[in-house]
Amino acid sequence: MSYLKTEDYPDNITDQLTGYYHHILENLGEDPSRQGLMKTPERVAKAMQFLTQGYDQDPVSILKSAMFDEEYSEMVLVKDIELYSLCEHHMLPFFGKAHIAYIPNGKIVGLSKIPRVVDVFARRLQVQERLTLEILNCIQETLNPLGAAIVVEAQHLCMMMRGVQKQNSMTTTSAFTGEFRKEKTRSEFLNLISASLI
Repeated sequence: MSYLKTEDYPDNITDQLTGYYHHILENLGEDPSRQGLMKTPERVAKAMQFLTQGYDQDPVSILKSAMFDEEYSEMVLVKDIELYSLCEHHMLPFFGKAHIAYIPNGKIVGLSKIPRVVDVFARRLQVQERLTLEILNCIQETLNPLGAAIVVEAQHLCMMMRGVQKQNSMTTTSAFTGEFRKEKTRSEFLNLISASLI
């Protein structure tokens, strides 16, 4: 039996990208025909389509697909959501975790949909600041909660591998709406994301 991995990407886009990456390798002084690189342009073409698939996905539809009427009106928190994205300035990865909370206003959403929304926005060329706001605004505008909150903590390879080359730096961004603009609610959220409850 042979190993066959199937990936569903448009042939015309894959072919174009493959050609571009073939030329990039040549321009970098490499030989795209050598054994280790023969399939690299196509692999990178498919990888980039995977890493930017968020452009073809609708986060609002994802949330609306699992919204339910519910009278629960206390904080709902999903923390330590892994995220992987590409910095739009150098197209190098940044990665970390998102912590997201909202206070329902008659509607709750299936818990798995919140990480899916994170993935939709992360799988685009991004800056962490915009990523943070896009996720928060999507949740606020779609669910219309009493408030929403997000903290994103990430490491950026554009700072770690090149430029300033600071391997231990961490970037934190946050945004709040509604009830989370109040000190008491915001403090509860921040305490919960830093606590180990299990």
